[in-house]
Amino acid sequence: MPRESEVAGRSMRGQLMDAAERLAPRLQAATAAIESRRSLPQDIAAELAAAGLYRMLTPAALGGHEVDVHTFVTVIERLARADASAAWCTFISCTSALVGAYLPQTEARVLFAHPEVKWAGVFAPRGQAHRVTRDGVEGFMVSGRWPWGSGCLNADYVTGGCLVLDANGKPEALAGGTPNVRSMVFSADQIEIHDTWHSLGLRGTGSNEFGVHELFVPAARSTALMTDTPLPGPLYRFPLFGLLGLGIAAVALGVARVAIDSLIELATKKTPQGSTRLLAERPSTQEHVARAEARWRAARALVLEAVDAAWSAAVETEGISTEHKRDIRLATTFATEEAAAVVNRMHTTAGGSAVFEASPIQRCLRDVHVATQHMMVGESTYEVTGRLLLGLPTNTAML
Repeated sequence: MPRESEVAGRSMRGQLMDAAERLAPRLQAATAAIESRRSLPQDIAAELAAAGLYRMLTPAALGGHEVDVHTFVTVIERLARADASAAWCTFISCTSALVGAYLPQTEARVLFAHPEVKWAGVFAPRGQAHRVTRDGVEGFMVSGRWPWGSGCLNADYVTGGCLVLDANGKPEALAGGTPNVRSMVFSADQIEIHDTWHSLGLRGTGSNEFGVHELFVPAARSTALMTDTPLPGPLYRFPLFGLLGLGIAAVALGVARVAIDSLIELATKKTPQGSTRLLAERPSTQEHVARAEARWRAARALVLEAVDAAWSAAVETEGISTEHKRDIRLATTFATEEAAAVVNRMHTTAGGSAVFEASPIQRCLRDVHVATQHMMVGESTYEVTGRLLLGLPTNTAML
């Protein structure tokens, strides 16, 4: 018989998928407006938060859903089929909210007091932090500027990764010599947002740069995500970078699904110039659609296989092995790459129809090729996972 937690998990998956389905028509209708303003309208972000979609990875102790990772991936994928930018901002808010599992819980309860709180953030240590004490409160003086701040225009709180510097201005070192990197929590009114997001695709994510200058952050609003111990539970045994990569892959898979479905719809209506047959009646179209479908299903299956294997290990053994982490990163990079290849083929098969703004396929092309540029699904992932598959000594810090 399934565990009680498994039954509850499936029930929550159903609820969140239902919420995504209900919001899908709203998101699809708003796509043009989202792209035009280059960020999510605040009312749409509020609706996503109200539906509980921003709380998927938030600890249950803080009012979150603390879902299994399979649920997270499939819900983000479904949202991406409605609007890729909305899905991207949702997964960014979810992964940014993971800090709630690491922060001192007294402070975390303050930050997560409102059930519809919205988060954004950048893990990369683009800031610098110096230890200081102000009015008897220990903390950090922080300065920095972070690119790819997706969703920062909608967020209540934003996190930024920082190198902690010593009195001589050199990076503090942890055991083993690795730099001390901490994520700092800023409230929305403490950051300056720079209008830099003029992009090829994922235009509606509002992924502007944000910064702070000489801002005091109490120590209780900071955490070392790579070394601090999170709350117990299988979700928080998953690697942070793996979860981030999974969000990217889920968006890419959703975009590729739209491209396939849109091409199929177009092919049953379009008669190419100089032809007497529908596009769907061309053998080449039939082959391209079949191959695209196979590639999409295979990539998606690999992601879910890696996720489910790691989740079972996290539940049953209270740990996730290097092999599980390797497989997650390999699957997410491969799935994003395959999604882009599928979209490319659908765009080519559609012919001239796909170059116009009215075509969803051209938007898929733009969106998926921005997703592929994220470092979490970059080609270097193959080098790391390849070394592990070959049994070579490998730095696994970024797994």
